[in-house]
Amino acid sequence: MSPVTASQEGGRQRRPGSRHHCLDVRSEAQPALALCGDGLAGGEAEALLAAAEEAAAAAPRGARGCRAELGSILLLLVLYVLQGIPLGLAGSVPLILQSKSASYTDQAFFSFVFWPFSLKLLWAPLVDAVYLRGFGRRKSWLVPTQYVLGVFMIYMSTQVDVLLGDGEGRGPDVVALTVTFFLFEFLAATQDIAVDGWALTMLSRENVGYASTCNSVGQTAGYFLGNVLFLALESPSFCNKYLRFQPQPRGIVTLSDFLFFWGAVFLITTTLVALLKKENKELTPTKEETNGITDTYRLLFSIIKMPAVLTFCLLILTAKVGFSAADAVTGLKLVEEGVPKEHLALLAVPMVPLQIILPLIISKYTAGPQPLNTFYKAMPFRLLLGLEFAFLVWWTPKVKHEGGFPVYYYAVVLLSYALHQITLYSMYVAIMAFNAKVSDPLIGGTYMTLLNTVSNLGGNWPSTVALWLVDPLTVKECAGAQDQTCGTTLAAELCTKAGGSCVTTLDGYYVESVICVILGFGWWFLLGPKLKKLQDEGQSSWKCKRTN
Repeated sequence: MSPVTASQEGGRQRRPGSRHHCLDVRSEAQPALALCGDGLAGGEAEALLAAAEEAAAAAPRGARGCRAELGSILLLLVLYVLQGIPLGLAGSVPLILQSKSASYTDQAFFSFVFWPFSLKLLWAPLVDAVYLRGFGRRKSWLVPTQYVLGVFMIYMSTQVDVLLGDGEGRGPDVVALTVTFFLFEFLAATQDIAVDGWALTMLSRENVGYASTCNSVGQTAGYFLGNVLFLALESPSFCNKYLRFQPQPRGIVTLSDFLFFWGAVFLITTTLVALLKKENKELTPTKEETNGITDTYRLLFSIIKMPAVLTFCLLILTAKVGFSAADAVTGLKLVEEGVPKEHLALLAVPMVPLQIILPLIISKYTAGPQPLNTFYKAMPFRLLLGLEFAFLVWWTPKVKHEGGFPVYYYAVVLLSYALHQITLYSMYVAIMAFNAKVSDPLIGGTYMTLLNTVSNLGGNWPSTVALWLVDPLTVKECAGAQDQTCGTTLAAELCTKAGGSCVTTLDGYYVESVICVILGFGWWFLLGPKLKKLQDEGQSSWKCKRTN
């Protein structure tokens, strides 16, 4: 259910999500709790986790404790929190657009915002290799990136109300909003590359394991602040009901207020980092896998040319088509049917314990030689939940009353989402385990990053297409006016001018849901066994033959 149900698939994603949102099923793993892979949307988490394991094995007893580096750990935490803010804000915009009756074609266009975290592999080698030695390898990118983010946020705080259509009857400027938040996500993804790289050298080897914890906790907090908290404080009904004594027509904060505040925080924090924090030149990362930018891109190309890798990429790029309608459209449909967007966002909170526990439980079943068996077994249940989501949307207006929705309705939504999370994490953890199993250890970071990038893209493009197809598949008739239709926007306006109104006779979401489930089961029957068969390939099929 996306963007919010109750997370850029591949959004920071976040994913996961990502990626994409609170109670987001657009992302394969939600930004808030992703531990690796989709969670970083580019694979840097593998480097952090691998470094943590290596440090744990190598650190002598009595080594330097974490208290000695508490300042560096807290700095990493703050940087990851800042990274989560634009991710959360981007996840909230589709809900705001839906409340302003934006079309699903507009929503599809805006969904490109969640792609940068899945595509950052394309410019990560540049960030890693080009820098000012005197200023610092990571600060050379981190400082200017965050300054640009801060200045851009403050500037957009003066423009965003107009872009959202709050001025004099104008509708949202979706193109401008998409360009704006795409740039936000691009800058956040670049900041992520720099912070992940700095994390490996900012902390000593025995404490580097805390880097992945800072990543997970920091992005969780940042995404929560930028999405759940913002949607709650922006909602007049929520604020009037729970936070005010006298009702007012607006929420406590607006998107403009939120952007200005966090823009100022970005500028202040970045200035302090630039002036006060020095990069530790005594600690160096592990041996480089490649010799510069050109060698990195050459290595990526050589990996993807291998038959086993190419087959895996083609299969995983199509595996999530069956989930696209449920993941990308359901949350928007619930908002369209009158469910308050802030209520959907807040339903993410009770899901946090489940999202922490699930990977730990599922990893016991994916730790063996056949991790993709778990992926294959979970897939039909996730497909069937797509039909259950469609039923939930159909049922929503039937239980709505004057005061909103009954408690049992939200309980059903929460249960539906919990079941979805079980299937989602089963597939997600299985893919991560398989990627770790087959990656060539000599070039593990680059290899894993490539496989995870492909997995993220496999969730991004179906979600975008699913949103784009809702309007064309929807059938509307003009009621109350003869010889008028509602096939196009112009025709709908003519219908309204003639005294009629457009009535939906066939909702494209339901058509799409059925088609996606059929396609999903077709993939499961025909291509699923081919995916499982990749587990039988020998290690030589996955090893990259380098010529340098």
